[in-house]
Amino acid sequence: MAPPADRPVIGITCYAETARWGVWSCPAVLVPADYVRQVAAAGGIPVLLPPRPEDADVLDRLDGLVLAGGADLDPGRYGAARHARTGAPQPDRDAAEFALLERAIDLDLPVLAVCRGLQALDVLRGGTLHQHLPEVVGSDAHVPAPGVYGDNSVRIAPGSRLAGLLGSTATWACHHHQAIDALGDGLTAVAWAGDGTVEAAELDGARFVVGVQGHPEVGEDRRMFEGLVAATAGRQAGSSRGSGTGLG
Repeated sequence: MAPPADRPVIGITCYAETARWGVWSCPAVLVPADYVRQVAAAGGIPVLLPPRPEDADVLDRLDGLVLAGGADLDPGRYGAARHARTGAPQPDRDAAEFALLERAIDLDLPVLAVCRGLQALDVLRGGTLHQHLPEVVGSDAHVPAPGVYGDNSVRIAPGSRLAGLLGSTATWACHHHQAIDALGDGLTAVAWAGDGTVEAAELDGARFVVGVQGHPEVGEDRRMFEGLVAATAGRQAGSSRGSGTGLG
């Protein structure tokens, strides 16, 4: 493994939830450990980012960003009324991740947006979502049961960044009851499920902004995280980290 000074620092967005451990039950900031494991295994240094919209400038000190999966976005952000099956809003997390995404795009920072992260990317760019996918596709294939991942086979657009990492087809873990409806400005769909659901999109002209509905953190395939880490090459030397005024 590369020495710490040469390893890119990758931020991972977190949840603010009530959690239990030992004798405690209290508000916590957390994320599934699989994200940390995959970033580290791909050669990055994982740093957890709490949902604080006022701290988006932390990205000036980082080399890449992972938007983790999680709860439904507030449909008010794309001008829709709340569907009966849409989860309760989490305004702090929505605001924080939109601020981080905007800052990352401004900085041309590599971004891997997972599940909810893809949806946030789409809505940030002016797109809309299907709020309850089973009503659209007629099955629960994308969200088999609470706490259970399905296996989703997708076809991938030739020439896309995702195809460069995974090839023309892939099967990945999925658990989502929402998905892209209208694509946001500058986004190109690059993967589709057999039922036509958009499973991945990329931001045109960006160094590396890739969003997937699958959960690449699950299992042992780290190619997407390796792609994210590889896309940070050349950034560190000119960053505030590299000049000794930032992290590390």
